[in-house]
Amino acid sequence: MSTTQATKVNTTPTPPERPREQGGPGTPWIENLRDRFRRASQFLRETRAEMKLVVWPTPTDVRSTTLVVIMTTIIFAVFLWAVDTGASRIVLRIIKALHS
Repeated sequence: MSTTQATKVNTTPTPPERPREQGGPGTPWIENLRDRFRRASQFLRETRAEMKLVVWPTPTDVRSTTLVVIMTTIIFAVFLWAVDTGASRIVLRIIKALHS
């Protein structure tokens, strides 16, 4: 599986703050709403840029790692079944020996 490292570069400058006017189009709630849209837009741009940096696994890599997970799960299931069965038999023999 190959991976590459890339650095994230923020190319969007932050706009300077504008002075707020009283009672006009610059009321605090409107500015707050505009700021939310501005931040959401910036978030989506940054997310799109990050997704371009992702190195997706090849189908061969996915198949091989899936096979490893399935085989490991089966091995652990068999091992735990054997330990549980052995422990149950030992406990049953101890109980029978104590009641005799």
